[in-house]
Amino acid sequence: MEWTRLKAELLTAGGVRVEGEPIDRFTSSSAAGPGAGGSGSVFFSDGTHRVRLGLNQKSTITLIHQGNGEARLHRGDEIITGRIEEIGLHCPRQAYITVTGSCSFQCRYCPVPSLKGRRKTAGEVVAMIEVVADRIDAISITSGVLSTCEEEEDYICTAILPQLQRFNLPIGVSIYPTERTPGRLHALGIAEVKFNIETATDELFSENCPGLERSAIKKALTDSVPLFGRGHVFSNLIVGLGESDEEIYTCIDELTRAGVVPCLRPLNPVAGLTEEGRPSPERLLRLANYHTLALEREHLDPDQALTMCTACTGCDLAPRRDL
Repeated sequence: MEWTRLKAELLTAGGVRVEGEPIDRFTSSSAAGPGAGGSGSVFFSDGTHRVRLGLNQKSTITLIHQGNGEARLHRGDEIITGRIEEIGLHCPRQAYITVTGSCSFQCRYCPVPSLKGRRKTAGEVVAMIEVVADRIDAISITSGVLSTCEEEEDYICTAILPQLQRFNLPIGVSIYPTERTPGRLHALGIAEVKFNIETATDELFSENCPGLERSAIKKALTDSVPLFGRGHVFSNLIVGLGESDEEIYTCIDELTRAGVVPCLRPLNPVAGLTEEGRPSPERLLRLANYHTLALEREHLDPDQALTMCTACTGCDLAPRRDL
């Protein structure tokens, strides 16, 4: 089976059962987004491509660790040989850190508010990066919202980001933006930004993200492109919240025309959406093909990404890399 179809099916399955040698040093856990608070995940690579696999001992797909990262992925009668990749922090080759592990908002697809995680100090963030500095190429910072978007931005921009310049690595930042966010992050020398539009329509955003404004996120994205450059501004777009394919296409077109690279993120049915299903492999493939064509039409190359999800490619069908 070709990789593209296999990855689509793995993303729909949502997890694998792991057997064989211990995998502790390869295991990643999330403190932000829909994967937060889960049982962890591993990154499997066939040498060219990468997929993030949640750990689920009830899965019908098995990953057998033979030791030292060597692994076999068993799906029915099919066996794919590859490696479990060593992570930096959260994903391979990056220190991807959640600064505030709680959130004052209640987005329906996100478990972070219920986890009530704590806020890291600058010293803690620096210490975490120092541990993995010899195996990373980038630093990525994300965060919940402890009280307000404005207060969170101030904390990230004044307490955290100035302390990270010492590592001389590209830095990507993904936070809830205010009107000031693009300019402040650019002035601090940040390489890339990701402000998540999340849903294909305004109506779905209002339903799933009460208290937040989709129009403000869209403005932050368009304001960021002249500062950071076309192809270095990103936005998650969740697939599976009740939108049609045509609504996804329209949103992709709007983002790419503005110079923004969308990240099509398959729904992880957690938090308030546990009864929902994941999007089918057929739908993920259909949308990924349109996504690829839209990027090509606007001369946007996701392979140029330096940080965050677009550089990792583990959680989505990545245009160019997977197709």
